[in-house]
Amino acid sequence: MNTKGRHVTLDYIGFKGEGQWVLSVLRSAVGRSNVREVHAHVSEFDGIESPLGFAAVVLIDESHVSAHCYADEGLLAIDCFTCGGVDPNGIVDDIHEQLVATNPQLHLVQRTELERFVQN
Repeated sequence: MNTKGRHVTLDYIGFKGEGQWVLSVLRSAVGRSNVREVHAHVSEFDGIESPLGFAAVVLIDESHVSAHCYADEGLLAIDCFTCGGVDPNGIVDDIHEQLVATNPQLHLVQRTELERFVQN
């Protein structure tokens, strides 16, 4: 089978932190990779309309890098989807190293990788 993309996800427990900081982690990992940032944004959720936490995204030429957090439960999900010849593993490895360096209580409970745009 032929593919045109890869998607890597990371699920954590024990996260403590803010959306702006996570957005800076995502942006710095993208900046050190061979992809081009197009746009970056974070939305903080106050727990009134949505559960307490945030969603952050860095749009890249090759697709996106994002984070979603349920702050009151300490849950953090990261995903990186890249198209073409760019391997997302380097980006998520960089993000993981930054996260655990600042949050020693953070525990990675799942890492998945999928091939995307699968063609016969």
